[in-house]
Amino acid sequence: MWVRQCELDANVDERPPIPMRIASNEEFVPPPQSEEQKQVELRLWALAERAATRLKMSRRDFLRTGCGMAAAMLALNQVYGPYYEVQADELEDMGKVRERWPKEQFIFDVQTHHVDVNKNWYNDTPDGKKFAEFFKLIRIEGDLDESLNRLNLDHYVKEIFFDSDTVMAVISGVPTREWHKNPLPPDQMAATRDHVNRLAGSERVLAHGLVRPNLGSSELDEMERQVKQLGIRAWKMYTGAEIGEEAWWMDDEKVAYPCWEKTKALGIKNCCVHKGLPLGLFNEEHCRPKDLVKAARDWPDLNFIVYHSAFLGFGGDAKWLKEGDPQYIPWTSDLLKDLKANPNVKNIYFELGSTFNQLSAFAPEKCLHMLGQMIQVSGADHILWGTDSIWGGSPQSQIERLRRLKMTDELRNKFGYSDLTPEIKNQIFGLNAARLFELDPNAQRKAIEHDRFSQLRKEYDRNPSPTNTQYGWIWVEDGREPTTPIGPG
Repeated sequence: MWVRQCELDANVDERPPIPMRIASNEEFVPPPQSEEQKQVELRLWALAERAATRLKMSRRDFLRTGCGMAAAMLALNQVYGPYYEVQADELEDMGKVRERWPKEQFIFDVQTHHVDVNKNWYNDTPDGKKFAEFFKLIRIEGDLDESLNRLNLDHYVKEIFFDSDTVMAVISGVPTREWHKNPLPPDQMAATRDHVNRLAGSERVLAHGLVRPNLGSSELDEMERQVKQLGIRAWKMYTGAEIGEEAWWMDDEKVAYPCWEKTKALGIKNCCVHKGLPLGLFNEEHCRPKDLVKAARDWPDLNFIVYHSAFLGFGGDAKWLKEGDPQYIPWTSDLLKDLKANPNVKNIYFELGSTFNQLSAFAPEKCLHMLGQMIQVSGADHILWGTDSIWGGSPQSQIERLRRLKMTDELRNKFGYSDLTPEIKNQIFGLNAARLFELDPNAQRKAIEHDRFSQLRKEYDRNPSPTNTQYGWIWVEDGREPTTPIGPG
């Protein structure tokens, strides 16, 4: 059956700061833990044991620190190769880790979700009980007997804005045919945005709207409602979701183009489309990115943002990891090939949600190939930061991985890839998304620096309590990894 990683972790005292297995956001089938990931985990435990002993602290507490994060990076390097900038002395020098990274980065996460955790997790687990303390920190009034929905909303706040360096985010969801059957419909996404921004006292969160072209002309009225009543700032869509008569394509002139015309009329510019990660509820063929170039060419005033960067994922046995062209990243490379053949198409962008999380911890050299190719073909200004959090827990481990990721001399010399400079990373982390969403990063940072979250974060950082867990799903069956999971439940 499917179980949440956080529920398995409830009785585990020590957890790695970087996930050692891939958890699903319900959009794809999670693979079993690889042999390499098992090796990383074993090396991390050994590194943590030595460092924690020298620092005279428990291994559990060590793994929740910046030194614990450095240990996880070193373990990754020991197994996969020297892909992350980390020094051995960082494992025992809290000050060195704390001062390593810039504090003024504009980290704008364009794919986040709040998830529905079981009430028992809050009531009966150490992490859930620890969250109660956080609830009291951010709540001027109210108590823990409030609705589970409120608990999950504030849990989202903790993981995104207190346990990570994220400063702004977009709340996202998945479409259904009927909104009352949707766990996070557009009205709820807008309510989440408003809730978080009220708590913060500044604009921390923007909201996606959901558009379903395969429902026909009635969707045009729904689009207008979401823009005018809910104030959404971009569309999220799923070409592989068979919620109408059938799945659809972005370049279908009869089905999709009326929605793009309506999008222009409503003043929305950003069209975010799920591509890749096809396993599960979606039509696999329609998760391919082959419809994007024509749509982008026909609608040059719109930005087509490809969520998950069209990455196929690690479904099946992922033979592509070790066979064939070492540069090939399934479906992402196909889209890059299409863009290379159409250099005048400049309005297709890559979003990294789930894809960076998986590749950077599971196949870091492939991650470098992916980023290197994106920069070569489309430019560093066409990559957007997204994490798919909080399915994967706090985004901080992903932030740390991108900060430390380095292009190797071998890949740079052999394939002509660019260095991953601080300027390029700053573009990816938030400056590119700020431009597309027409935000002034300096003005946003100035407002955020003095808001309620920033003030409370100082208090929280005196005794932080990151969970080091994921909230997505993994598959277990009598302690064994199955081959054919069938969905949550």
